[in-house]
Amino acid sequence: MEQAALLKEKVHSGFMVERIEDMNDEYLKALKQTLVIVGDTELLSVPPLLTVYDQAPTLNSKITALAIMQDEIGHAHIAYRLLKDLGEDVDQLLYERPANRWKNPYAFDFPLSNWIELGVFNAFFDRAGYTLLGDAFEHTSYGPWKRALVKVDKEELFHLRNGEIIMKAAMENPETREQVQQAADWMFLMGLEFFGVADELKSRSAQLDYKLKGRTNDQLRQKWLSTCVPFCESIGVKVPARYDEEAQKYVITVPFPCKFDVENKRWLFEQPDTWDGVIARFKKRGPLNEEFVARIQQGAHEMADLRKEVG
Repeated sequence: MEQAALLKEKVHSGFMVERIEDMNDEYLKALKQTLVIVGDTELLSVPPLLTVYDQAPTLNSKITALAIMQDEIGHAHIAYRLLKDLGEDVDQLLYERPANRWKNPYAFDFPLSNWIELGVFNAFFDRAGYTLLGDAFEHTSYGPWKRALVKVDKEELFHLRNGEIIMKAAMENPETREQVQQAADWMFLMGLEFFGVADELKSRSAQLDYKLKGRTNDQLRQKWLSTCVPFCESIGVKVPARYDEEAQKYVITVPFPCKFDVENKRWLFEQPDTWDGVIARFKKRGPLNEEFVARIQQGAHEMADLRKEVG
C-alpha cells in the first residue's frame, strides 16, 4: 500500500499524528494550510473588536470584551506555535506577509459600527469559530492541536454566549432593537461564508482524507445554522434561513451566494453570485484589511527600524 493511502487508513482507524516523522508531505501541507487560516482568523478578529471597544456601556462589558480579545490572541498563539514546531518561519508570517495574503475571513476586514455589532460579531462569527474548531477538536488526527483545542473550545463558547447576551438585551430595548437587525442583515450571510465553497465545488479533500476535520463545508454550515437560526428566532431577529421539514435541513431563503455592496455593507439579493465570484471578492479583501494588518505588524516594524538606528 502506498504511503498516502496507508496514512489515511491509519488516521481513520484512530491513529494520532504526533510528529513530523508521522506525516507525509501532503498531510504536512494540509495541516500547515489549516493552521495558517486558524491563526490568521483568531488574530485578525481583534482589530474589528477594537473599533468599538470604547463604546462598551459598562465597565463589566469592557472587561469582558478585553478578555475575549485576549483569548483570541491566545488562540492565535497556539496555531502559530504549532506552525513554528512544523518548521514555519512565524516571524515572517506575522510581520512580513502583505495584508492581502492573510487568510482571515472577509468579514474581519470591516470596522464595526456600534457596540451592538460587537455582540452580533460574537454571536455569529465566534459561533462559526466554535463550530469549526469544535469539529477539529472532535475529529482531528493531529494530537498537539487536539490537546490545545480543549481550552479553545470552552473559550469560543464563552465568546458566542457574550454575543447572545448583548443581542438579547438589545432586542428588549426599543432604542437598540433596530441596530441588532441591521447588524444581522449583513453579518448573517458573512457567517455562512465562513465555511467555504459548497461541497460539490470543493477541489481539495486532504483535510477530510487525513482527518484534520470531520465534517464537510456544507455539514458545518448546517451545524452553524442549527443553533444560530433558532437563537435569532427566539429573540425576534429575522434571518434569511428556515428549517425545511421535508428536506430535514436548513435552507437559505435568499440567493446564496450573492453580490455584496461593500460601501454600504448590504447584500444585493437581486444579483446572485457564484462561488468563483465570492472567492474573487475575498481575494480583493475588505476596506480595512491593510489598516488592520498594519496594526498587528506596527510594533515589529518600529522595533526593526529602531535597531537599524542603534546599530
